[in-house]
Parts: sequence; structure tokens; C-alpha cells
Amino acid sequence: GAGAVKAPLPGVILDLKVNVGDTVAAGDTVVILEAMKMENEIMSPCDGTVLSVNVTKGASVETGAVLCVIG
Repeated sequence: GAGAVKAPLPGVILDLKVNVGDTVAAGDTVVILEAMKMENEIMSPCDGTVLSVNVTKGASVETGAVLCVIG
């Protein structure tokens, strides 16, 4: 099933590890989010294909923002 990968806390996107169409497994790092001067690896919640990437490098995000969608 489709899974929205959401930001667990507010921060800045440092790096995107996936592109639309990439195949990912549960636990793969999809985004690096900097929050409170720490780099947080945001993981895929499920196996699937990246359907959309909703953020860009350097973007500020709030808690709950959809970073990407995996289906």
C-alpha cells in the first residue's frame, strides 16, 4: 500500500536519497533532515516505488509535512 513519508520534526532538508521511480525497501533512508543541529535519517516505512518527492534540498519543513510518497 501507499505510504506517505512525513517529517517527524521541523527542520531543513539536507539531502534527498531517492528519485521518483526508485525502488526502496522498508528501512531505506529516503531523506536526510537537519533538526536541532543534528542530521536525522528519515526511513521508508514500507517496500515499494517512490511515487512522488514533495521537497527539495534546502527546504524548511514543519512536523508532519509529506516528504515523499511510496506506493
